Amino acid sequence: VQLQASGGGLVQAGGSLTLSCTASGYIFSFDAVGWYRQAPGTGRELVARISIRGSPNYADSVQGRFTISRDTAKNTVYLQMNSLKPEDTAVYYCNGFPSNPRYWGQGTLVTVSS
Repeated sequence: VQLQASGGGLVQAGGSLTLSCTASGYIFSFDAVGWYRQAPGTGRELVARISIRGSPNYADSVQGRFTISRDTAKNTVYLQMNSLKPEDTAVYYCNGFPSNPRYWGQGTLVTVSS
């Protein structure tokens, strides 16, 4: 199983990015999925998750700014990030929820400049 996050980049504060998570050997609709991030010098944290039924849940720090969604036909999970802040700078990963240590990919770097 490989979960691949993509779509990161450099954006100014207040800007937007959409991250995508694709998978081989893993069906997103069969499991809850989470987006996680790790900023330099910090631990990995869960920022958003979507249940099997499609119900989203967000960390307080991103509530109202980030939206997680899932396209079953494309077997892809998205993270729409709006009103980005410098403190959102991190490497973003996708994984199941709860996370499976075998499924961590390389992540995608999001850098928000002030």
